[in-house]
Amino acid sequence: MSNRKRILVTGGAGFLGSHLCERLLAQGHDVICLDNFYSGTKDNIVHLIGNPHFELVRHDVTFPLYIEVDEIFNLACPASPVHYQRDPVQTTKTSVHGAINMLGLAKRTKAKIFQASTSEVYGDPEIHPQPESYWGRVNPIGIRSCYDEGKRCAETLFFDYHRQHGLEIKVARIFNTYGPRMHPNDGRVVSNFIVQALQGDDITIYGDGTQTRSFCYVDDLIEGFIRLMASPSDVTGPINIGNPSEFTILELAEEVLRQVGGPSRLKRLPLPQDDPLQRKPDISIANKVLEWEPQVNLQEGLKRTIEYFNGLLSK
Repeated sequence: MSNRKRILVTGGAGFLGSHLCERLLAQGHDVICLDNFYSGTKDNIVHLIGNPHFELVRHDVTFPLYIEVDEIFNLACPASPVHYQRDPVQTTKTSVHGAINMLGLAKRTKAKIFQASTSEVYGDPEIHPQPESYWGRVNPIGIRSCYDEGKRCAETLFFDYHRQHGLEIKVARIFNTYGPRMHPNDGRVVSNFIVQALQGDDITIYGDGTQTRSFCYVDDLIEGFIRLMASPSDVTGPINIGNPSEFTILELAEEVLRQVGGPSRLKRLPLPQDDPLQRKPDISIANKVLEWEPQVNLQEGLKRTIEYFNGLLSK
């Protein structure tokens, strides 16, 4: 295949990374999946290991990497509070040193490079929904800062490498994403609610449940990644990739309960520090520039995710 590329996916054994590896293989590329298995798991990519175009490398992005590639998707970083707060210093290193090392690799190999950034760069926003032009309101010394500020710094590095070294960069700001292969104990709201409901436990709601989130199904998100990477070189981002349909946490809990059934009840707990009250992407740029918008609604996406967790928990 003439347009077969060698594509590196850092964090390739994670939730998003494994779906991306699958998609790139389906497109006929050679995929190098790089992961140190801090929060990723071999279970996510075990079905790909027999594929002759798939290669698994155990490596930590905080150390330099010397390989030949055409494109890099930099997804390496624990992305849920449970994982990134366990070793906050390492979380910042993964975002910052990881970006420096991958940008260095891209510079040497003249590869196009994609950064998986996050809606957390907006912090607890004063503007709703959040457009890419909004600079954010982030606490630089809070318990979430290792992730928020690490990702902000990574964006800075990407744009400085672009300006200083002429690197072709793509930066996506990811909003809440869910789907099969989410980590069951990552503390994220969708996996929490589903696991609790399937096990018949009470569903824990922090605060009064009126805080909102926008949930994007993983297949839609990966489609956004692929389109951004294939966009013209003057499209650098940052571009919001997420689902603008906004739901309260209470509505999410009720929909999970409706689909799972069982004896679970709602249980309220205090809101954690710096937890944003509203989160909703303005996706007008993605819509216009990438002709992208989410296709899978919450009901359908939850159905597929519940099926996955049901299978996982019954093993």
